[in-house]
Amino acid sequence: MKVKAVAINEFGGPEGLAVIDIRGPVPAQGQVLIASEAIGVGGVDIMIRSGALAAYGYRKGHIPGGEVAGTVTAVGEGVDPAWVGQRVWAFTGTGGGYVEQAIAPIGEVVPLPAGLSAIDAVTLGSAGVVAHFGLSHAHFSSGEAVLVRGAAGSIGIMTVQLAALGGASAVAVTTSSPERGRRLHDLGATHVLDRFGEGGPDDPTVYDVIIDVVAGAGMPSFFDRLKPEGRLVVVGAVGGQPPADFGTRLMASFQKSMSFATFSAATVAEPARRAVRMEQFAAAGRGQLQTVVHDVLPLEHAALAHQKMEAGEVFGRIVLTP
Repeated sequence: MKVKAVAINEFGGPEGLAVIDIRGPVPAQGQVLIASEAIGVGGVDIMIRSGALAAYGYRKGHIPGGEVAGTVTAVGEGVDPAWVGQRVWAFTGTGGGYVEQAIAPIGEVVPLPAGLSAIDAVTLGSAGVVAHFGLSHAHFSSGEAVLVRGAAGSIGIMTVQLAALGGASAVAVTTSSPERGRRLHDLGATHVLDRFGEGGPDDPTVYDVIIDVVAGAGMPSFFDRLKPEGRLVVVGAVGGQPPADFGTRLMASFQKSMSFATFSAATVAEPARRAVRMEQFAAAGRGQLQTVVHDVLPLEHAALAHQKMEAGEVFGRIVLTP
């Protein structure tokens, strides 16, 4: 049996994505097969397709997509057959998600509560974990001021909500328009700054914690926004790599004892990721966390989804549906 997928035919622009037919996948030992209902489009998908991560060995024919939600239709050896028929969210890795039927290791599969849709699940699943553990990596605690750089994406939106729920004294965001700022304010932001971190006279100028989803050339300037003993954690690089000498800006403030770190959810143990996802899915089902979906597009329109993301048009997450 053939199933529809979207693969990278040529690295570069979104037009390099192609709709193809592949042989229906079969779960191996420790894996499940999921009939996808929703597929999340993430920033890492854009980076892989553009060729920015070529050093990691991605080749033409690679199927992007790291998270799906749907119904388990088959299990491999060693997996409890009771999973068949369950609605789940799953992490497929750094690829294999843009497909009608996806394979995932059972350890990366989380059952969905009855009140949560597949679309909401892929909007929250990866982003919520990065936001949670990114704040933890920054040693954020109640009463501290937080700045979220690049807050309009799914990771930024979840970080804003979690910082507010965690008792931050201020939750500032950088974003590109007043309209986006108003939407972020409704999600818990207390201060809205421009892309360069500039605000009005009543906005904070320094922060205990900065969670940076952007990186890129402008990242070093945000060291100036840290308080003494402040921490900046990069959780994404949608703006590209920072300058090679960015550390000189940090060293120039040596006496302020500031810290810089990167964070990837890959360093978090599987049981811990799973526990947080289950907790967040339950909270979203109760309405305590809000998922923000920018658009829902057919799987064959994956190139359009990438175009929208690269144009900076997206607030929240784009979801593909087979």
